[in-house]
Amino acid sequence: VQLQAFGGGLVQAGDSLRLSCTASSGHAVGWFRQAPGEERTFVAGISRSGTSTTYADSAKERFSISRDHAKNMVYLRMNSLKPEDTAVYYCASHRSFSTLRVNTTPGGFEYWGQGTQVTVSS
Repeated sequence: VQLQAFGGGLVQAGDSLRLSCTASSGHAVGWFRQAPGEERTFVAGISRSGTSTTYADSAKERFSISRDHAKNMVYLRMNSLKPEDTAVYYCASHRSFSTLRVNTTPGGFEYWGQGTQVTVSS
């Protein structure tokens, strides 16, 4: 299973950005981010069916995760970006018997894509 994340870039504070990830439609998918010197942290996740989503507190009001099964794509829409959102963003996936469950810790994911850099200038 190969995942590929793309769509990062350099933006200004307040801008929006949409990240994309190629992912198997049969897996639950999560987005994580890692800033220099910090641990990789959960941002948002979507279940295999796409009907269940979950967010980190930092992302609840500004980010939105969605998926398109026909295209095998998962998206992370990020609005009102802040400098503290600057990080490398990774998408990851895991198998799940449940159509509604998605893990929220890095250890709960089996497959990882390469990261895409998001830099938000103030």
